[in-house]
Amino acid sequence: MKAPRPSAPHWLRLLFVMLPLTTGLTAAPSTYQNPIISGNLADPAVIRHDGVYYLYATGEVDGDNGTRVFTSTNLVDWVRGGVVFRPGQPHVWAPDVWRDPGSGRFYLYYTVNQKVGVAEADSPLGPFQMVQKFFDRAIDAHLFRDDDGKLYLYYVQLPGFRISVQPMATPTRTTGEPQVILKPESDWERRAGHVTEGPWLIKRQNRYYLIYSGSGADTPDYAVGYATADSPLGPFTRAPHNPIVERSPGLFGPGHGCAIQDAEGQWWHVYHQKRNDRVEWDRFICLDPLWFDADGNLRGRATRGTPQPAPAFSRPE
Repeated sequence: MKAPRPSAPHWLRLLFVMLPLTTGLTAAPSTYQNPIISGNLADPAVIRHDGVYYLYATGEVDGDNGTRVFTSTNLVDWVRGGVVFRPGQPHVWAPDVWRDPGSGRFYLYYTVNQKVGVAEADSPLGPFQMVQKFFDRAIDAHLFRDDDGKLYLYYVQLPGFRISVQPMATPTRTTGEPQVILKPESDWERRAGHVTEGPWLIKRQNRYYLIYSGSGADTPDYAVGYATADSPLGPFTRAPHNPIVERSPGLFGPGHGCAIQDAEGQWWHVYHQKRNDRVEWDRFICLDPLWFDADGNLRGRATRGTPQPAPAFSRPE
């Protein structure tokens, strides 16, 4: 029989109890359940900076007249923050925030009253000030930086809901002409309105994956697909197994989100779902995994109201 292990001194036991409080560590959730943010929010974009995730979305500011930030250290538990962008105009939609690794500045690519432009701030907490308007009759801007440092702004031209790409000279200046890379053609993109929107680009093994949403965003048939290309300028080819995220019994209109990696490199889809199957704009924020199969095909799923394994956790740097 082994001798009993002597108990730790009282001061040492107390240190272990207090350690999480004094170091700023946060407990890692083992599971989560959608919705992760239940307010009427949509079109989320998430960045990670200094170990903290920052989420920006449509809604929650006098209807849709500004942009609020939410913060998290684990992609599951979110704290509602302040208003970071208030342009003084209505219909503030689908923000995308990007940090310039050279200058350290933060850029918010906005839709305001169907105009796409950029605002700038020193911090992900804002305040963001409008700098430049790029396009009229446009929505859903998203900036992508390639490995060679070149910048590309993806957005949606109206009318027609045509996803387009604009090469950028700097985060605030365009270069060359935009070109259309995708427009509503597939049956699922035209099921309830002819729509392709919400572009988000990721790169894997020198392939570019353009994630986007199709069909009417206020309908339960809103869904997510993707297209691939060898260049950020295209041409893009739709995946044959689209849509990769779609409605199911008790789950309606999943779409328009972003892709972000956790501490172990696993991709996650932060997106919105509709609260019901009516044609209206009542939505909430969700989290579910994205993954690549052995053939490099992107896969996804949507869940609601059931426990799911949580993202890998790491404490803030």
